Amino acid sequence: MDKIKNLYDKLKAISQEHVLKYYDELKEEERQLLLNQLSRIDFDLLRQCNILLKKSDGSGHYIPGTLEPMKVVTLPKTESEKKEYEKAFNIGEKLISEGKVGSILVAGGQGTRLGFDGPKGTFPVGPITDRSLFQYHTEKILAREKKLNAAIPFYIMTSELNYLQTKDFFKQHRYFKKEKDSFVFFAQGMLPALSAEGKMYLSDKFKISVAPDGHGGLLRALFVNRLLDDMQKRGVEYLYYFQVDSPLANVCDPAFIGYHVLKNAEMSAKTVYKRGPYESLGNIGKVNGKNVVIEYSELTRKEMEERNPDGRLRFGQGSIGIHVFSVNFFRRLHDKKQDLPYHIAHKRIPYIDAAGNLVQPVEPNGYKFEQFIFDAFPFAKKIMVFETDRKKDFSPIKNKDGFDSPQTARQDLCNQFGNWLGKAGFHVKRDSNGNVLDKIEISPLFALDEKEFHNRKPKPNGNKDGYLFE
Repeated sequence: MDKIKNLYDKLKAISQEHVLKYYDELKEEERQLLLNQLSRIDFDLLRQCNILLKKSDGSGHYIPGTLEPMKVVTLPKTESEKKEYEKAFNIGEKLISEGKVGSILVAGGQGTRLGFDGPKGTFPVGPITDRSLFQYHTEKILAREKKLNAAIPFYIMTSELNYLQTKDFFKQHRYFKKEKDSFVFFAQGMLPALSAEGKMYLSDKFKISVAPDGHGGLLRALFVNRLLDDMQKRGVEYLYYFQVDSPLANVCDPAFIGYHVLKNAEMSAKTVYKRGPYESLGNIGKVNGKNVVIEYSELTRKEMEERNPDGRLRFGQGSIGIHVFSVNFFRRLHDKKQDLPYHIAHKRIPYIDAAGNLVQPVEPNGYKFEQFIFDAFPFAKKIMVFETDRKKDFSPIKNKDGFDSPQTARQDLCNQFGNWLGKAGFHVKRDSNGNVLDKIEISPLFALDEKEFHNRKPKPNGNKDGYLFE
């Protein structure tokens, strides 16, 4: 009982003792679950979140000052640009072949918004085979390893919510033929959701409502799990960071890695040119001389619509959550005990009310706290922004229907593969908008890119299901 009294006093000191309200009526197993969860909560961090909540006026995180566009390495057009691209590509391949590049995947999300029960990375997206997102990403890395006779460590950050499911999924699928020891699974942190008064919510009488701390939680998770030491042992000097939701992602893109080195960058970001001024992608720029990413919602309408003399949007480069980091950059942040700022999101949070009943609110009633990896930009001595081709690198699955949905991702995969087939002499049927009508799927292990596909001299193998190359 002394242990519980001490915990109660500790909670009372920060006005959170209400989370023990039902302790006496809990079963022993439930008590242990609650106590274990409380033992993992960083109370100092909880105080910081409370202070942030009280200071917040809900106006966002826009940094006062004049936003200026960043210089961007654009898609190569001139002969000199093409030569520099080739140089960067060769540098990137050399670094990969020397074992100096690791890949890091952010995969903490669930497929709830897609109506799918399970980690988002297990979502089936292959047009014919229902290949999962995890399989696409792993096979692309494996194909790169085989092509360059390299070893590429694969760090996968999950949340506590899907850590075991994710590990089990890879184990069940025998790690998609990639070396098991090259995988490192680790979980990001979880933070309690708070009411407007700064109180933790109970999602059950023995469970505190928590949420993942955002993709920026990577920094803290790397430090807590001592993964910088692991990278040093493996000889990794550069990390290729990407998010789980785009099957089109060009994982460990050598050109991107090479430009990162050529430009002496500590942190680099991939962008695509926006579909239009209002596309909901963050904007990379400078404010008061500092490198920043500004959320699309925090741009003024004038900034959204402003154009250069050539007619292109002045803030037309949208960040797509793909980065290259120098490991030494992370090591410097670790040595300086540098943390990233927290952002507040107003959300609907189910909770146990004073009568002990579960309430499902219809309006946002509380706040979750997240860190964003792009908030590391201001700490980098130099950054590089690299424009990529949306059709070859970016088709995220975020919504159940409409734009950025499973339907559009599958169509974009078929369009990419259809382009490869068309240039290889295949007859490919298209609709009036240029979209491929056939189902087409090419395993990354068959061909990683268009050039490799042509070198394989593929023969027609279409059937009622479409074209499949394994």
